[in-house]
Amino acid sequence: MAKNADIQTKVNDASVEDFLNFIVDDQKRKDCFEISKMMEKATKQKPKMWGPAIVGFGSYHYIYDSGREGDMPVIAFSPRKQNITLYIMQALKNPITKDLGKFKTSKACLYINKLADVDKNILQDLINEAAKADLSKFGG
Repeated sequence: MAKNADIQTKVNDASVEDFLNFIVDDQKRKDCFEISKMMEKATKQKPKMWGPAIVGFGSYHYIYDSGREGDMPVIAFSPRKQNITLYIMQALKNPITKDLGKFKTSKACLYINKLADVDKNILQDLINEAAKADLSKFGG
């Protein structure tokens, strides 16, 4: 059995700019370009497409105890139908999230409807923290 046969989220050469320009909602498109700049500032790396719908920055290699391994972006985001999903799990336990504004979280994601709902300075701090995190302890 191939250990990595079912990994869908792989870095590719698709154009991030073309992907973001394809977003129909004007505000969501503008917000995503701004989030991209925030993440680029934090990582000092250019965005890359990961799979068909995730914009990621940097990468790290993980190996699970089961032997499954792969690569994932250090931080990323994806414009979804209902919200913008930010993959910044490393920063979600930070107490400053209480002052962030209107958002939801899951184990690994921060969900916002639009940038106007959150404090952009606090969001940048969370993105900066996530970009510097030691991902070896997250195991993928």
